[in-house]
Amino acid sequence: MRGNRSADTKPEVAVRRLLHREGFRFFKHRQVVEGLRCRADLVFPSARVAVFIDGCFWHGCPEHGRRPRENAAYWTAKLARNVARDRHHDALLAAEGWLVLRAWEHEAPSAVASRVAEAVTARRRGLGG
Repeated sequence: MRGNRSADTKPEVAVRRLLHREGFRFFKHRQVVEGLRCRADLVFPSARVAVFIDGCFWHGCPEHGRRPRENAAYWTAKLARNVARDRHHDALLAAEGWLVLRAWEHEAPSAVASRVAEAVTARRRGLGG
């Protein structure tokens, strides 16, 4: 599992590149809430938007997520825990006033960047920032 990148994946870099080109500035791989062991892929603090670009295998994509045949019991439980952890973090961040956006690695970077740009712009207007 060491070979699996947790940061700077191809889909993430593509989305960052598009957003940066549009003039959006953000933090990458940043802890959003103090004490929460969770780092968002992109963080827009002024708009309070946290973006996660999830891998299909590790986060249980309904379209592309697959279950390994070897050691199936372990992997089924492991992947279910990952999904439950994601939902738990989403709820904690929302309770702190953050908007959590999740995208799958298979989504088109331009579609993800557009969704993020719209959300950040709307939140900035709504928050007066």
